[in-house]
Amino acid sequence: MDPISAPHFIIFPFMSRGHTIPLLYLGRLLRQRSVAVTIITTAGNSPCIRDSLRDTDIKIVELPFPKEINGVPPGVESTDKLPSMACFLPFANSTKLMQQDFEDTIQTLEQSATCIISDIIFGWTQKSAAKFGIPRLVFSGMGIFSTTMYQILYKNRPHAGTVSLDTPFLIPDFPKLKLTRNDFEPPFCEIEPTGEFADFMVEQSIALEKSDGLIVNGFYELESIYVDYWNQKFGPKAWCVGPLRVAKPQRTAAVEKPLHMQWLDGKFAEGEPVLYVSFGTQAKLSSEQLNEIAMGLENSQASCLWVLRSEGVKYLPGFEKKVKKRVMIVKEWVDQMEILNHKAVKGFLSHCGWNSVMESLTANVPILAFPMMAEQHLNARLLVEETGVGLRILPSNGSVRGFVETKEVEKMVKELMGGEKGKALRQKVEEIREAAFAATVDGGSSWQSLNFLIDDVCGKRFSQIYSLLTKKEELLARPLGQDILEINSK
Repeated sequence: MDPISAPHFIIFPFMSRGHTIPLLYLGRLLRQRSVAVTIITTAGNSPCIRDSLRDTDIKIVELPFPKEINGVPPGVESTDKLPSMACFLPFANSTKLMQQDFEDTIQTLEQSATCIISDIIFGWTQKSAAKFGIPRLVFSGMGIFSTTMYQILYKNRPHAGTVSLDTPFLIPDFPKLKLTRNDFEPPFCEIEPTGEFADFMVEQSIALEKSDGLIVNGFYELESIYVDYWNQKFGPKAWCVGPLRVAKPQRTAAVEKPLHMQWLDGKFAEGEPVLYVSFGTQAKLSSEQLNEIAMGLENSQASCLWVLRSEGVKYLPGFEKKVKKRVMIVKEWVDQMEILNHKAVKGFLSHCGWNSVMESLTANVPILAFPMMAEQHLNARLLVEETGVGLRILPSNGSVRGFVETKEVEKMVKELMGGEKGKALRQKVEEIREAAFAATVDGGSSWQSLNFLIDDVCGKRFSQIYSLLTKKEELLARPLGQDILEINSK
């Protein structure tokens, strides 16, 4: 099949649920535009992906995950199953050992690859893409506001003169925006970041700069100032193609509602608004912090659906029984988008992971921000200070990081669910929701951005192939030599 006339995109998600899910939805959107899609993953991650894409003709290819990696438990192929975040760097670095298998797969695909879309953690795929003359697009899983702030910190060093982690500093070209070093994850909150993780992320940043584009799970209208700034000052070009979760799978059969959805139905019938509580799958809270949150929720008198892993529940003995009429704790994985779209849910106490932010805004649910790690503190800044669609729970020490007390949780939950600020937020969120859906329909900004992205990538691939063929013709006119062998090998 002609690789120029038939676009074929290779998608290689990082082995983490939060990184994988949006790229599967992107695959669906590409198929809607008649682009062939192949997902590359590992055997351990393949079953979930196959189940998610069972109603599509998207191809899935498995690569072996490296074995006997120091610092990574045997059999673990996803960050969701790592015993602690201390294992993250050895896990991420181990994926470099997959490069040869990845390149062998690219060469043996039935249809030539037009483009490689790979996670920002897979910086090594940039070299593979360059080797075969295939454009590489980067997916980072972050919004462009947070991405831009990290790049400004790295390039411009506006924090260099600060005396503490909580000293505010101005951001170049954004005079109204003040941040602190505590808004950035260690070690990048340090004035001179050092260590293996800092080196690893610099490596990925260099690979990003050499790539052909940055895919953003967001829509232009939400972060327009920062999209334009990124494209003018940094690059590669950012393509806002989200919110990606609007590309829903088709339901093939009716299934019985889970108990937590039945519980929400009951609350809606009672006219009782529900606060959804979830802190993601990666960050872990101390037993002391969990107890403060639990007591705050209890004292607020709000009805809550709390998704909490089993290891967290054990720190709250007797809590479920004490609050069973108002609080339901769910210990298994849930369809978060389904919960957020339930008519009973009127607020979301969230860690502010970017997927959760996008899902909450498109479901018309305001956020109570409780950031913990990665870029979540910057996401909280965006929600509360830049767009006005959230409130923030703050630690008792005056910093943006630290221990949160019961009274703060109670106060802010009451404000979100029934206070004047909560009412104002709902009106603003409604505006954002309308803009998000307008962006994804035919003619909207994200719809057009994805179309332009496909055209751009296909144009680059055509130029690379044409250049290669032209060079080959020139060489064939010369006496046979090593240079001809080299170009033929490509």
